[in-house]
Amino acid sequence: MLNVNLINTLSGLLLLTSLLVIETKKPRQSAILYSFQSLILVAIFLALAIRMEADQLYLWAASAFLTKVVLVPVILYRALGKVDQTVTSLNTVSAPVSVLLAALAVVVSFTVVSQIELKSAADFIPALAISVAHFFFGQLCIVTQRNLFKQILGFCLMENGSHLTLALLAYRAPELVEIGIATDAVFAVIILVALAGQIYKRLHTLDSAELQTLKG
Repeated sequence: MLNVNLINTLSGLLLLTSLLVIETKKPRQSAILYSFQSLILVAIFLALAIRMEADQLYLWAASAFLTKVVLVPVILYRALGKVDQTVTSLNTVSAPVSVLLAALAVVVSFTVVSQIELKSAADFIPALAISVAHFFFGQLCIVTQRNLFKQILGFCLMENGSHLTLALLAYRAPELVEIGIATDAVFAVIILVALAGQIYKRLHTLDSAELQTLKG
């Protein structure tokens, strides 16, 4: 029971760190917060591995630590070091509205998940609902943030949410599945960061609203 409560509690911390990633004004600080969130995800994988006696999740935890806690944040942090450090994140909605939308996502996720009978994850319904909400938080970040790097972090949040969902529902999936997911995510971030860097180099802006104006 201790591991069950720990897993559900750690999952709740994912939501808190997601809100911090979204609302923090400095993208570099958001990258650090994302690394901390991913460390929590690694802890969840380890707790699940012990609880479910799923040795595969130990490799999942190691892979997630290497890619999500270390590699992706370093890529983002270094890329952000090459842009104007006075650049801050601009929101399309106010912080209270963003929090309200996040709360709505949590309510909807819990409502939907509670209606589904999942014997394999019966003890982890709160964590499962949070993983679904976490995916929506990533979409919220992409929609409400105008800074291109914050939108990339939104993609990373979505990936963390789907990763947790998979761990809860398919914790005995082969290790190659985890390696494939991690590799795809890293390459996606590298490509997106390269594109954002080229946009900033040529247009001297990371504001998606300004890019739409230029397009028009």
